[in-house]
Amino acid sequence: SRLQFAFTISFHIIFPAFTIGLAAWLTVLEAMHMYTGKNVYGVLFEFWLKIFGVAFGMGVVSGVVMAFQFGTNWSVLSRMSGPIQGPLLSYETFTAFALEAGFFGILIFGRPRVSQWFYLFATAMVALGTAISAFWIMVNNSWMQVPVGYALRDGQFVPDDWSKIIFNRVVWTRFPHMLLASYLTGSFCVAATGAWYLLRHFRRSEALVMLRMGLALAAALLPAQLYVGHLVGGYVHDLQPAKFAAIEGRWHDQQPASEVLIAIPNSETGSNRYEVAIPVLGSIIGSLSLTSKEVGITSFPPQDRPPVAITFFAFRIMVGCGIIMLAVSWLGLTLSIRHALEQRRRVLWCIFLSFPLPWIAILTGWYTAEVGRQPWTVYGLLRTADALTPFLTASVALISLILFVGIYVFIFSFGTYYIYRLLRAGPGELGRRQVQSAAPNRPMSFADGASTMFLRRDTGE
Repeated sequence: SRLQFAFTISFHIIFPAFTIGLAAWLTVLEAMHMYTGKNVYGVLFEFWLKIFGVAFGMGVVSGVVMAFQFGTNWSVLSRMSGPIQGPLLSYETFTAFALEAGFFGILIFGRPRVSQWFYLFATAMVALGTAISAFWIMVNNSWMQVPVGYALRDGQFVPDDWSKIIFNRVVWTRFPHMLLASYLTGSFCVAATGAWYLLRHFRRSEALVMLRMGLALAAALLPAQLYVGHLVGGYVHDLQPAKFAAIEGRWHDQQPASEVLIAIPNSETGSNRYEVAIPVLGSIIGSLSLTSKEVGITSFPPQDRPPVAITFFAFRIMVGCGIIMLAVSWLGLTLSIRHALEQRRRVLWCIFLSFPLPWIAILTGWYTAEVGRQPWTVYGLLRTADALTPFLTASVALISLILFVGIYVFIFSFGTYYIYRLLRAGPGELGRRQVQSAAPNRPMSFADGASTMFLRRDTGE
């Protein structure tokens, strides 16, 4: 059941991470088009809106599946934490989903029917809706990580203070961390697309805009993301010491503590192989002290220890991706400011090939958080083994997992291939004429829409 949920949530998070950042990018493009009147921003908006629509749909479909698993595989968790988790997920529906769904319709169908200012407002509301959706999900997950504001009554966790649940200090570090990660995903995908086009000598004007804006946003956000990530590590250090010890690969208490850069943890012997460590740095990172004592994994009972190897390596992959992205974005932005980036094909290749890094960082970050929380589903209160649906057999869970994998590969490969086709085709001339007809000085009329419809028919597009 853990593997099944890990598969479905890993697959699902790819799409929200992309669409949250892309919705913000669309808002910037529409605002720039209105402010400057430059056609290139409108062309890029229409182009990325198609990609956003496909990715948004796949995200919604893959997200629905996870909700069913709370009942089929984790019914004890649903029964015990339902009074808290149920309302939180409902708040997401009543706020985020309603906002996204209503204004997304205007984005797709409303260009000829509303003023440009209202169209920009609708775009911003979709972007806001995606952010609110992430907020409620992070509130829900953060309560499972650090449960607060609850009381145990009749075998259930019931809300005792909603303000403590919603304004939990853990939420206000983890939510910005996830939001910044999503914006970085969008910025790197946009920059990588621009680099790809320049390497193909294709759509140079649009490619340069995507490349420069994507790199500038990434270069500005990455230092903030590293700082917020340090704050997240602070709550883990204080409130989840077993997870922190697993992240650090520290088996025994140390004072002062060294920082393990790389090693191969061995849970059987309680030690690291091929360890490379820096003395004292562990105490500085953990407690901002040169002499602090830092706890080791062996200080906790064996039944309360998380899987060390997965937690240890996932965290380092996440940090490594962040460092590479920082170097690529700063190098690319520096060359772009000097107007030398277009001639540096090796750097363009690096930017293009870096587009998977934000997704890898997000996935490994989630693995660090969720695997490091084990063996608890609700930290310190409900063990994962006790949260399962009674009498659910391994064979039944395995069969459903195989079905999920097969159906996901079959269905979503088509959507992914369609996104690739859109990206490869690029902004078309039809998009140019359609956007030009909706210039900033005049809303697009019904006649403009009709002429576009006939143009599509006559050109076979």
